[in-house]
Amino acid sequence: MAAPESTVPLEIRQHNALTTARYEMSACEMDIVFSLLSKLTKQDKAGTIYEIRVQELMELTGRTWNYKQLLESTENLNSRVYHIENGKTLLQVSLLASALYRKGEGTIELEISERMRPFLIDLKSNFTSYRLQAAFSLSSKYAKRIYQLASQWKDIGETKTYSLDEFKGMLKLKDPTGKEAEQYAQISSLQKYVLDVATTQINEHTDLRIKYELLKKGRSFQSIKFYVNTQVPQQLPIPFELEADDAKVQLARKHLETLGIAEPKLVQDILHSPKHVDALFAFIYKLKTDKIKATKNPGGLFLKMQGLR
Repeated sequence: MAAPESTVPLEIRQHNALTTARYEMSACEMDIVFSLLSKLTKQDKAGTIYEIRVQELMELTGRTWNYKQLLESTENLNSRVYHIENGKTLLQVSLLASALYRKGEGTIELEISERMRPFLIDLKSNFTSYRLQAAFSLSSKYAKRIYQLASQWKDIGETKTYSLDEFKGMLKLKDPTGKEAEQYAQISSLQKYVLDVATTQINEHTDLRIKYELLKKGRSFQSIKFYVNTQVPQQLPIPFELEADDAKVQLARKHLETLGIAEPKLVQDILHSPKHVDALFAFIYKLKTDKIKATKNPGGLFLKMQGLR
């Protein structure tokens, strides 16, 4: 089968109501959700079971999650509640109906709750689309949420103006009932630990470039707005057999840069070979988990192992 001339980065969709819903998740939980969303199709029926391969998840994210973290994450995802307001209704709904971890096989089986399906399956309007690889590349849970929010407004160039209470509510930094203590109550803390971190990561690692503006009413800041522009990825599209593999190829290019492998012909030879790409992810994983020791020239070692040097 001939490879297409270009590839389109894999995008995932969710209803705008989910983008602005009030909920909290860890970075690990969100990566599991991103992986789950990438597997949805409009043909899926109620009760469909989606399989997440742990090794694939770690390769795509470049992060290592141990069994305890994954077990806690799937347990939390079963109990996490989205608060979705729509006119006169407030829906409290969890994402998952069930999660099953197959010990020794490295797979997680997930089932979406029935009331959540309309916000995820076969969306034709009022949805947010964002790039899977970009979402994976962000390590801050707040960057992941703000990236989703910015993606909703990327065609307009700026978000609506959110009151700080509304914005903090979406990120679960503030409980509207006042029962839980507010996080980052000082504006300087909110900027340092949430806004600046998110802005830096999004601008460096995604297809969007954002900046935020804090707006005052009187002497205190009361609201926030984000300005959103799309930016051309530094990487050129790479011909590849399957469009769904684009996120993996783009991440593979980043891994090659990390290893110091920059010679154009070598890069193209590796990225055009599924065998070399798979070997690269396995090598990076072993390098990060100290299963391979190569402090001086890991790039050279990888090329030697692949018979490229």
